[in-house]
Amino acid sequence: MKTLKVLSALLSYPTEELLAARDELIGVLEREAVLPRAERRALALLIDDIAAGDLMDMQERYILLFDRTRALSLHLFEHVHGESRDRGQAMVDLIKVYEDGGYTPTVTELPDFLPLFLEFAATRTAAEAIELIGQPGHVFAALRERLRKRSSPYEAVFSALARLSQARPDAAMIERLLAEPDPEPDDLEALDAAWAEEEVLFGPGAAAEDCGKDTLSAKLRQARRPAPGLEPVPGAGPRMTVTHSGITTRTGA
Repeated sequence: MKTLKVLSALLSYPTEELLAARDELIGVLEREAVLPRAERRALALLIDDIAAGDLMDMQERYILLFDRTRALSLHLFEHVHGESRDRGQAMVDLIKVYEDGGYTPTVTELPDFLPLFLEFAATRTAAEAIELIGQPGHVFAALRERLRKRSSPYEAVFSALARLSQARPDAAMIERLLAEPDPEPDDLEALDAAWAEEEVLFGPGAAAEDCGKDTLSAKLRQARRPAPGLEPVPGAGPRMTVTHSGITTRTGA
């Protein structure tokens, strides 16, 4: 599905090549036409916006959106495992998924980097790709809402992913993700606090039950489990066990 390659390109760091690819990107979307007209139009506006911009301005905007704020990180496991030890194993497992699919990334990015994930999905059959991108649907929904709040044209990419996947993310999970800190990129104090709030919520036992399952979905489902020692006390009232990304509720992928 070449449309996924377009979405991958749009979420990548802007380059001269990306700015110059305006006609090619729009042409792919129109020829394949797997997205409704409204989504294609919104993506075309984003493509035009990038193509008409100054390269350095586009790069600065990208960094402020996706690199400065954890809430908009394009690394899927950032929203699920943070810096816990489970993240490393999840990375290894996702690499195996790529290898089993005969896919060898040509970029030196972490395997959970969303543009890379979409590149892999684009190599699958249409049915497989749709199922694959539907798995992190809750992540996409939260990112879309945060971009909408910022009136960012990048929202169009996540709206397109939601439409393609046909997934129905759990509203409660999205709500818990959106309850996480979402500082503006120029609020340095709030940014420091958000990054420092890296409580390890998933202990070494969190992955045990999913041992042998090498799908992204299994790793994201781990986020719903509390860490050892954080289970609610019987008879006690509600207890917050998640301080990072509402990860207890994270979507499967």
